Parts: sequence; structure tokens; C-alpha cells
Amino acid sequence: MRTATSLDMAAPPALVFALARDVTRWPELLPHYVRVDVEERLGDVAVVARLVARRTFVPLLGLGLPVAWRSRAWSEPESLRLRFVHRGGATNGMDVTWRIEATAQGTHVEIVHDFRPRLRPWAWVVDALFTRPISRRTLATFKAIAEAVESARPQPTNPLA
Repeated sequence: MRTATSLDMAAPPALVFALARDVTRWPELLPHYVRVDVEERLGDVAVVARLVARRTFVPLLGLGLPVAWRSRAWSEPESLRLRFVHRGGATNGMDVTWRIEATAQGTHVEIVHDFRPRLRPWAWVVDALFTRPISRRTLATFKAIAEAVESARPQPTNPLA
């Protein structure tokens, strides 16, 4: 099963990439990420980490369920991509690609999840209940941060005005 979640942001692609590329900082930036525990560093390029996020079910009451997975994560600066391959557990083998691309208004970010478990209905359950809600919240939070940073930057003035 291949699904995509996307969002447009009024911020430059380089800024969005800089904010998102270091998954070890996600708990500092994303309120729904509880922690990221690095298990192994693969040079300066990649990490194998255990990520824990909270999947909110009743936002007004703050009720949610912790969701954990283990992933090899790396970034590809030349193409502004983030990559994840899940290792073990319920989402073993899930391949995730973040595509960060320039648009006339700023940036379009698309997260593609490719998950092909032996039991096909399992992919739908994981996507509907966990992958899609968590990725939507992740993108919305990065959008808010990137746009706040961008709006706080000094804007060039028009010397002819």
C-alpha cells in the first residue's frame, strides 16, 4: 500500500529541510513526539533510532496512545529528501520518503509511505489509525514553525519605494 500526505508551506525549501532533517531534535520541535532514542550512528549520514509519538484520539482531553517504531533514518541534502526504513515490529519494511520541493508560494512537502506487509489489510489499519494522523500532525507543526521563522526574518526593502 502506497499513500501520501502533503502540505504547502509559505517558507523556503531549505528552511523546511533544515528544520526537519535531524530526527533526534523532533521531540524538541514536535509536541506529539515523546522521544527519539538513537541506537546506532551510521557515520554522519544516518541513524538507527527508536521513535515514540503520541497518536491523539481525544484532543480536548489530551487522550492519546503512544506509538513506537524503530527506523533507519537519513537525509539527502542534494535532493532535499528525508528517508526512513522501518526495522522490525508492526511496520517492518515500511519505506518512507519526504519530498521537499520549491513552489511559487514557498514549499510543497509530501510524505510517501510504502508499506507492503504479508497481511494486506494490516497496511490499511496502520495507515488509517496511525501513519496518516501522525504524519498530518507532523507536517502541520513543521508548517507552523517554518512559517513563523520565515515571517520573523527581516524582509528586503525596496530602495525605490
